[in-house]
Amino acid sequence: MRIGELAARTGVSERSLRYYEKQGLLASDRTPGGHRDYLEQAVDRVVLIQALYAAGLHSRKIARLLPCMRDADGGPSELATPALAEELTTERERIDAMIADLVRSRGVLDEVIELAAGGVRPGTA
Repeated sequence: MRIGELAARTGVSERSLRYYEKQGLLASDRTPGGHRDYLEQAVDRVVLIQALYAAGLHSRKIARLLPCMRDADGGPSELATPALAEELTTERERIDAMIADLVRSRGVLDEVIELAAGGVRPGTA
């Protein structure tokens, strides 16, 4: 599929897809006319890349992680080492801390909203 179709199917801009290729996160073949040509599994790959970015990982870490996700046959990759697992556990702990901070912030906002609404929470009156 061409880059425009991949962009439309994933909701990711063509510019981002080119960036993913430049960072080694995504691969394409070239048509005789020089256009990018992606395999069908590129859709899942882009969705996964987006999820990893949303989790706060940067492109270098994603590039190291993607080959470790699964082998072509779906089995565990030999590249998935204990050191990588430890690094990813640290990332998960960072995300957990961010979630806890957000929950606390939401609680503070809930209190302010309740006070501003005259002691009645919105939607409960």
